[in-house]
Amino acid sequence: MPQPSFYNILWKVTVYNQQMSLINDDLQDLLISYCEPESELLQQIDRETNLKVLMPRMLSGHYQGRVLSMLSKMASPKRILEIGTFTGYATLCLAEGLTKDGILYTLDINVELEDMVRNHFAKSAYNDQINYILGDATATIASLDEIFDIVFIDADKKNNGTYYDMIFDRVRPGGIIIVDNVLWSGKVLQEKQDKDTRNITSFNDKIAADERVEKLILPVRDGLFVIRKK
Repeated sequence: MPQPSFYNILWKVTVYNQQMSLINDDLQDLLISYCEPESELLQQIDRETNLKVLMPRMLSGHYQGRVLSMLSKMASPKRILEIGTFTGYATLCLAEGLTKDGILYTLDINVELEDMVRNHFAKSAYNDQINYILGDATATIASLDEIFDIVFIDADKKNNGTYYDMIFDRVRPGGIIIVDNVLWSGKVLQEKQDKDTRNITSFNDKIAADERVEKLILPVRDGLFVIRKK
């Protein structure tokens, strides 16, 4: 008989998958029908992630991926930092906007996904421009001697504020910081919040009070905070 921990994991995955989307499936399909199509490689990454990886909904997916691609192309970045690689879907979307001499640093701690991720990058046109670094993100960020045009934060949510503070002086004026999951399946509206939700709300309040930036939340998937450094 399976142990209770199995059921706990299954329950968490089910709830996460049900709550992640802020809009209904019909409207989501409509939005997707009006945006650019996924490449074959991105479709493959989506399928493989859903088949092989726990919590596959952590993947950005088609619509959010096109949003990230559009923001990147509008900025034409020379340097991008991504904190939280997962299976590399968002990485490749952001890479679409890189200049020819641009570099994207993507940081993750999950060594179990390394072979899958490196295989995805190797199949892309951006493999030589992606620097995939495994290890503690705070240590890696401290070691990077770069000024970034775009930073995408999509890792452990309790450290959003830590990552934001660490990278702020490394973002050029006019640069963009994007933070994922800031609506937390709508739970930020609840009066009684669990610890994770309080962390998200505290980070959102921190950004709202930061006069060094312009900011807005896009209700894309689970909420994207788009922050422009003045």
